[in-house]
Amino acid sequence: MRYLTIVAALLAFSSCESQLELVAPSELTAAGFWDSETGARAAHTGLYGTLRGENSTLWLLGEIRSDVWGGQTFESPSNLDLIESNINVSNVPFNGWAGIYSNIYRVNDFIANVEDIDFNRDEDKAHLQGQAYGIRALYYYTLLKTWGDVPIATEPLVSTDPEGLSKVRAPQSEVMALIKSDLETSLSFFGDDGSFWEGKRVYWSKAATLALKGDVYIWSGTLLNGGEADYREAKEALQEVETLGVDLAENYADLWSTSNENNAEFIFALQYEKDEATNFYSLMTGRTTEIQPQFDSDGNPLADYIVNGSNRYGPSEKTLILTDDEADSRKAATFTRLYTDDNGGAGYPTYTADKYFGSIIAKFDGSLDGSIRITDNDVPLYRYADVLLLLAEAKNLLGEDPTEEVTRIRKRAYGDNYDESAHGFTTGSQEENTRAILEERYKEFIGEGKRWWDLRRAGDQYVLEQVEFLSTDNAYKLVLPISLDMIGRNPLLEQTPGYD
Repeated sequence: MRYLTIVAALLAFSSCESQLELVAPSELTAAGFWDSETGARAAHTGLYGTLRGENSTLWLLGEIRSDVWGGQTFESPSNLDLIESNINVSNVPFNGWAGIYSNIYRVNDFIANVEDIDFNRDEDKAHLQGQAYGIRALYYYTLLKTWGDVPIATEPLVSTDPEGLSKVRAPQSEVMALIKSDLETSLSFFGDDGSFWEGKRVYWSKAATLALKGDVYIWSGTLLNGGEADYREAKEALQEVETLGVDLAENYADLWSTSNENNAEFIFALQYEKDEATNFYSLMTGRTTEIQPQFDSDGNPLADYIVNGSNRYGPSEKTLILTDDEADSRKAATFTRLYTDDNGGAGYPTYTADKYFGSIIAKFDGSLDGSIRITDNDVPLYRYADVLLLLAEAKNLLGEDPTEEVTRIRKRAYGDNYDESAHGFTTGSQEENTRAILEERYKEFIGEGKRWWDLRRAGDQYVLEQVEFLSTDNAYKLVLPISLDMIGRNPLLEQTPGYD
């Protein structure tokens, strides 16, 4: 019965909202639950359910405002206002901090209560604590990147009194200090334990904390004046990841097979399974009436293609042209491009605008169950290719040569087609290297929620150059506004600068 109460509490927890998108005090703190390892493990599992529930939002925050999307779709496109940065105080995306604080309070509850529970194995308890602090750092990093100054809450929710709930937006420097502190606490709990919980990459790990640390410290070094000291911290963290049982998959396309989801390249992924949960990539497929009359780029008819979903997001023409390299395995592994005829059987090996019908996602096209397509791919938040290219960024920012890291990614992408004279990376100025690394990341991580953050992490000038809907006149839109409703509920909140 007590576990039914837990489920009811979680449902209530996710359906209510207040100043910080908060909920009533969690019944997880009730006597009889936080008194055993079994209860703690149940709560630990719940942390991943709520994180997975946030995945489509994390993707939108990390990619949709970039230059990747906004191209031709089969159906009316989704989130055009975000793609085109049509954002103001009357059109606020992600009201209530996108629900992230509800998840943070669950983590806070776990951190506060698990400390007093005796485990059969102390190392298991420490691993769970390391996971929790890493996940909280991820949430706060997402908040900081999205809104800049945000409220800080590190204790369990024990009251719904409005006066107690109201919090000011803490300066970015304080939020970043909390993120860095949580990262170090996470690493201290992991200690020398570089294992993956239950041998699976769908749980947070020391490798995940180190990958996040590298990401965080590059952002801090560039955008929060941390400079060289932060870049060195990033480099050291990212280099340590390679010692923890991770490596590049031999073939890029193999990463997206549902039979190969626990591969060594995935550092941390969100788990999806048939009859449990499916991901949102069905929005990048389509319907039978649209797909089956078309042809792929090799001229093959798609009459037998099994569909599932809709087509609400289309790659921009810029994306199609950038990835239009038949020798690069990422082209075919990312999208299946559709054309209105077969060009006499020759297909269209390069992008042909007047015959192009649209694209369906190949990277996350799920699995087949008879005549049904199920979008059950695990979705990586960090994989080793990400770490390598972040390391390339850190090295470049330190005035070092990033050739080794970029070359590893390119050699994997081109495989037997790799030609040093055509595909090799030659280090140049810091500016030239930054642009080359950004372009490599663009091609490598399409659809993985990275591009907007990559541009932002490089510096404001890169966003304003690459995203056509932003300029120096509206650069304040690099961070999002909060709604008037949020301010009405919490008068201590101030609007994001530029949106007044």
